[in-house]
Amino acid sequence: MNLITGLEQLNAATREDAFAALLSCCGSIRWAQRMTEARPFADSSALIGTAERIWRELRPADWLEAFASHPRIGERRAAVPQSAQSAQWSEAEQSGTRHSTPEILAELAEASRAYEEKFGYLFIVCATGKSSEQMLAICRERLGNDYEAELFIAAEEQRKITEIRLRKLIGALR
Repeated sequence: MNLITGLEQLNAATREDAFAALLSCCGSIRWAQRMTEARPFADSSALIGTAERIWRELRPADWLEAFASHPRIGERRAAVPQSAQSAQWSEAEQSGTRHSTPEILAELAEASRAYEEKFGYLFIVCATGKSSEQMLAICRERLGNDYEAELFIAAEEQRKITEIRLRKLIGALR
């Protein structure tokens, strides 16, 4: 795959390279396919708007596929293989866990396990800029949700993650 470093390159990339780059932003194959087909994008607003529209049109199974492409909070590897770019972004997004105490990390791991047991998928939160303590509080609060409500909350968190990654992909955010 050729490295894509801007909107013009994304628009001009081969289908294969564009698909791979977009899949690094969101682990849903259907989303990446539809985004690849939607090119060219006039500007970053068109890219982000299209990404959001397509995401909202997908089925829950597609959302769950995207969720599975993330590592658990505090872990380095996702349950399914992810691109080097996606792994790098995940590590940066979870940087708030780097300076946490072992006790907080253990509590976060336990809350994440409880979440996964209850909902059947891993805890998804837009971790950018959040500390471990904040993520722990969010996880504990969301454990009180029912399945349907939580699925929509997790999907919205994934949408936020995807937007940040798309902006990084095209160089609109460093």
